[in-house]
Amino acid sequence: MNSVTIDHFKRAIDDIGAHGDNDMLPFDIDTIFLSESKEKLAKLASDLFDRLEKDGRKNAKNTLNSTQVFSERLLSPTGASGFRISTKIHPFWNLYLNGLAIAIAEKNEQNRSPNAHSYRFIDLGPGLFDRDKSWRAYKEATINDPALKSNDAVVVQTDISSFYEHIYHHRIENCINDLFGSNSTVSTQVDRLLSQLSSGRSFGLPVGGQCSRVLAELLMTSIDQLLTLSNVTWHRYVDDFTLIADSQAEAYRAISILSNALADYGLSLNRSKTTILKAQHYENFVHSQLFTDDDNASKLKKIDLHFDPYSDNPNSDYEELAETVEQLNVKNLLDLEINKSQPDTFLINQISRTLKLHDPVLALQLCRTLLSPSNLHSFRGSWSTIIKGVISLRADDKYSEVYSLLDNLLDDVISHSDHLLLPEANCLHYLRALRLPRTEKRAAYVHKTLQESSSETIKRACLECIRNWKDRPSFIHARNKWSSFSPEVQRMLWLTSFEFGDEGKHFRLQVKNAIDNSWSLGIEIKDKLSFSGAYTSWVDDTVKK
Repeated sequence: MNSVTIDHFKRAIDDIGAHGDNDMLPFDIDTIFLSESKEKLAKLASDLFDRLEKDGRKNAKNTLNSTQVFSERLLSPTGASGFRISTKIHPFWNLYLNGLAIAIAEKNEQNRSPNAHSYRFIDLGPGLFDRDKSWRAYKEATINDPALKSNDAVVVQTDISSFYEHIYHHRIENCINDLFGSNSTVSTQVDRLLSQLSSGRSFGLPVGGQCSRVLAELLMTSIDQLLTLSNVTWHRYVDDFTLIADSQAEAYRAISILSNALADYGLSLNRSKTTILKAQHYENFVHSQLFTDDDNASKLKKIDLHFDPYSDNPNSDYEELAETVEQLNVKNLLDLEINKSQPDTFLINQISRTLKLHDPVLALQLCRTLLSPSNLHSFRGSWSTIIKGVISLRADDKYSEVYSLLDNLLDDVISHSDHLLLPEANCLHYLRALRLPRTEKRAAYVHKTLQESSSETIKRACLECIRNWKDRPSFIHARNKWSSFSPEVQRMLWLTSFEFGDEGKHFRLQVKNAIDNSWSLGIEIKDKLSFSGAYTSWVDDTVKK
């Protein structure tokens, strides 16, 4: 029996449908395509895996080396001033990698220590990981560790320098071989796909997707085991480590052991972020991270704003959550953050997530504050959460009385904060917010962005606006550039054409013969299901609905 089955790919699609393909980017319409074509695409992925597994490692390597895998590097803000590169991957190859990752996570989970708090795999659910295993739970576990109760206890806080960027593919390959055995092609397949996503380099994981999380945790499992064997008291969340020792000397020993273990895998500690604290100082520091002196702010930080429709009583849960938020003076909390030189990003995020839990008047007041030119730059670390909060209002009939005012606030961003639209991830979130009503200012921005952006993903988002607006002149302008567009943009233009009647139909007749070749993944078998066939079939079904 194969180590990777069709069920792994189905679960990968379910997870993408529930959480998106990249948590640093907004949902793409391809997410809907994957979910609604699950049986076909899972079969396509499973057949490919079976074929590669049967062919053996050498042939699997040659096949994937000769296959082009579309991916795009997009700039995504992290914090108030930092940036990182996230990776947008072709929808088929993303689900394929995630399916392999799920099989890997299944086998590796039993090897992991309870002190590894990040991305704990669960067997069932629309998501892959235990939501209770959060960064907050990690921090709480450190201050509740019995070793911290010693009067002389010393705590080391540190993290790995440029973690995802420095992970060596060959180390990952060896770890996968340890799980699946020497006859499996899983390690070869993962290695070759990672190489393509890394532009031929032998190191670095694509940021933002589930596969990279699983592979990073797989690698770290070996390091975790070495720490345990060396009698180090440790806790870890992704690349963050907390080491607890009973003296300064033992703390130094623990750092040395961790540094050596990381060096074995080509990794190193971030010296500028390595601190040693006495136990009491560490506890105080963690309490300041997790809680605030303001009781309202503390309560808001502790609230889990995830509305779970799968709970036993989802409506009751939602009402209880709304009632809790209603009791907090959120407007006052936001006003306090405005006056800080460094606003609390997590608190701003939580306030943005509560927007839909307020009445229209208060929600609009909060949006005015969040999107004002004097505040938005200060709140730039929360850009995506703020925009998603505004979108949630704009898509809810309950807030129809303030729609036009919300639209004005969004349009004004183009004038006063265009610098915040330069990172591709920010631009994508903003374009998603513009899709509902068309205004002249929005249409001009989308037209300019479609012409000037070098990002295929941003061009797709522009076409999605044109599709939603039924903007015929913009469609005609884009249609005439069909041959210059990449297959990714062509697929969105194909879907967009169905909004323009006979004009769209004539366009499709002109280009349809080129689709199979242009959109080919390089893995197709004659007279068998193909990715392009699955996509065009899904578009036809979507239009009929």
